[in-house]
Amino acid sequence: MGSIVPAIIPVSREDLEAKLHRFEGVCDEVQIDIVDGVFATPASWPYISDHAEPSKLLAEGSMLPGAGAFKIDIDLMSQDPESSAGTWIGLGATRITIHAESTRYLGRFLENTRTLYGHDAGFAPDLLSMGLAIGVETDLALIEKYLDRIEYVQFMGIRTIGRQGEPFDPRVIARIKAFRKKYPRIPVQVDGGVTFTNAPALLDAGVARLVVGSAIWKQEDPVAAYNALNALTEQHGLYG
Repeated sequence: MGSIVPAIIPVSREDLEAKLHRFEGVCDEVQIDIVDGVFATPASWPYISDHAEPSKLLAEGSMLPGAGAFKIDIDLMSQDPESSAGTWIGLGATRITIHAESTRYLGRFLENTRTLYGHDAGFAPDLLSMGLAIGVETDLALIEKYLDRIEYVQFMGIRTIGRQGEPFDPRVIARIKAFRKKYPRIPVQVDGGVTFTNAPALLDAGVARLVVGSAIWKQEDPVAAYNALNALTEQHGLYG
């Protein structure tokens, strides 16, 4: 059985805190999209106001909002993930999703991150997991040689990343099926364009986690929308 993960693109820390508060006691996992305004647009918090705010929080000994209530997946849409991933981990992220297209030094980044913060530093996958996101039009060959260094792959369901409400690209379903056939043991999640209409097909294709933004937040009652989507995971898909 798959799972539904609410996605938040915060415009401020206050916005992040308010949205997290709505889901306290409802779910135990969220994804926070961090958009630098360069690799993807438009910029989200903290790049809208003070890009150094996470480093300041870390220096103060603070944690991310919601770090005690949720497992937090940071989807790092940044052209320089090497410089910031460690900060988000220090602030309490339990999953770090890196876009394969965001750095020319993907192998080095994964190795260094694993050494400093991952398994080599004593972290088990349930404490800190790393995954690679891949765009709809990116050749899977870009990530295949790194699959032994990550815990999951995130397929983007939209062509223009970094904003919610973009149309779903149905080509991703065939890509997922091909990937799952070749690498059946690697969990897959999908982010972008997930709706009530396509969620059943994605779950049936073997997706373990559906990361959902606008299909939740644009509804009058986001919690009710989440619960309705979550009910679909009990009817579709066998992969958990």
